[in-house]
Amino acid sequence: MTNSRFATRLNSFASRPQAEWPDLTGKPSMLQMATRAAKVDGLTDLDLNFPDHVSEKPAEIARKLGDFGLSINGFAMRYYSNPAFKLGAFTNPDPAVRREAIDLTKAGIDAVRAAGASLMTLWLGQDGFDYAFQTDYATLWQHEIEGIREVAAHDPGCQISLEYKPNEPRSYSLMPDAATTLLAIREVGLPNLGVTLDFAHVLYADEQPAFAAALIARHSKLLGVHLNDGYAKRDDGLMVGAVHTLQTIELLCQIRRDGYAGAIYFDTFPDMTGLDPVRECEVNIATVKRLLRVVDRLEKDNRLSAAMASQDAVTSQAIVQEAMLGPETRGRGSR
Repeated sequence: MTNSRFATRLNSFASRPQAEWPDLTGKPSMLQMATRAAKVDGLTDLDLNFPDHVSEKPAEIARKLGDFGLSINGFAMRYYSNPAFKLGAFTNPDPAVRREAIDLTKAGIDAVRAAGASLMTLWLGQDGFDYAFQTDYATLWQHEIEGIREVAAHDPGCQISLEYKPNEPRSYSLMPDAATTLLAIREVGLPNLGVTLDFAHVLYADEQPAFAAALIARHSKLLGVHLNDGYAKRDDGLMVGAVHTLQTIELLCQIRRDGYAGAIYFDTFPDMTGLDPVRECEVNIATVKRLLRVVDRLEKDNRLSAAMASQDAVTSQAIVQEAMLGPETRGRGSR
């Protein structure tokens, strides 16, 4: 894993619009948000939502972002254009709606390729259920697998990454955790499929982020890493390392060990409480760089691998805390 590419959620830069656009009426445009994002020191990439952020030719969008010094990391599908998608996109009970969702996704894949990128992230939060006896689970799963297979086969050169989340907007998502997502990928059986690991989603799926990453590397491939933080009850979208610093470091150790080469993407929500999005993103980048220096120190410490091999938690915690906070200093009164 390299630490040279940092991407972010574009909609974050709609936060505190009056500070950036005093005369703005309505929502800022994609290019207005991108212009603001370009002010972030160290930011290299943006992810765009499809179709929301793609109102002109993708190649032209890529050119304009390039003029700001930004590249496109990939696109992420959003299924809001038809209100019927609330009952499911790939799993909708109406075959015509399922077809519309699949065709929209194919159009998104074509667009991201035209923009010069090759990563499409699918968050299928609307594919799920809310009530017992609402659906036949085998049919629902079959529709999901068929939909994923068709869009992945549309362009084998485009990486299709499944971003799982336990719920929201549906009460139960069909892709709630790493294991279920890996089962789906195995059943689809196409080589351009992989997983996007969102830190806050993993936490409230009651998973350990580094363990989830290790399973993904073993059974598929990690195509995206969304860093943020939260209190493991919902998708808080807090700043990196704000709550689970140790788990964030462990995840960074794991994905480096597994050879992750993609961008680190910040899926944080400064717009929820009106934070300065430029400063928030800069602090996220600085935090990750500091945490990666801790990872560097841990990789050079043979004591840690020995402690982990024997599952010596006391020794491993002492080593990690020392790498984070520095060695203990003993004063004259210490004993």
